[in-house]
Amino acid sequence: MFAADSRVNRRLLAAAREVPGVDINDLYATYPDYTIDVEAEQERLARADLLVMLHPIQWYSMPPLQKLWLDDVLAYGWAYGQGGQALRGKDLWLVATTGGPEASYHPTSYNRYFFDAFLPPYEQTAALCGMRFLPPLVLHGARSAPEAEVAAHVKTFADRLASYPHWPEMDELGVCPTCEVPNSDRPADATRAGDHPAGRAFFTALQDTLGRVNASGADTAHGTQAPEAR
Repeated sequence: MFAADSRVNRRLLAAAREVPGVDINDLYATYPDYTIDVEAEQERLARADLLVMLHPIQWYSMPPLQKLWLDDVLAYGWAYGQGGQALRGKDLWLVATTGGPEASYHPTSYNRYFFDAFLPPYEQTAALCGMRFLPPLVLHGARSAPEAEVAAHVKTFADRLASYPHWPEMDELGVCPTCEVPNSDRPADATRAGDHPAGRAFFTALQDTLGRVNASGADTAHGTQAPEAR
């Protein structure tokens, strides 16, 4: 997702647009009323090999529309659970920024935890859907980062996106863990893929890219913006 005042995420988005094979869907621009076309989003995801979640960290998590997108689009019976194999074998890459400096993510500082402590929800989301969780790319202290650091970060992002899947660490990542959800644990209100009327949107958030890469992002210009994690 892309926050309205997130200068770094806007530049990352611009860099992604220059990479061949990347189709970007800005969630806040696409769904200003938070009414998501689940079927359309699932079709886009099905065609991608890599899902990139690009957003600022807000309150130690993702922006609200991104979470809403996950709730609706990654449905039981489609993304996970019995018959939910649409995303198996794909990769998920988190590209994020924080407002606070890296030193603030420490047991002795105000964020109290190392940044890695906030990553399990992302990693487990990938695992539950049969996706491999790639090493995140994070820029800390984005609000005050000097231009040279921002430029280097944007270049690293663009280079890695363009070179996917030929990353040197790929062979060391191993396979995605198997997380089979039995039918007895199916959510009570689960809607299997194809059960909802065409064009009906649930509520979730994500920005994705089509083709070989799916890049996620959003712009909070249309709503109240939560502060980036301190």
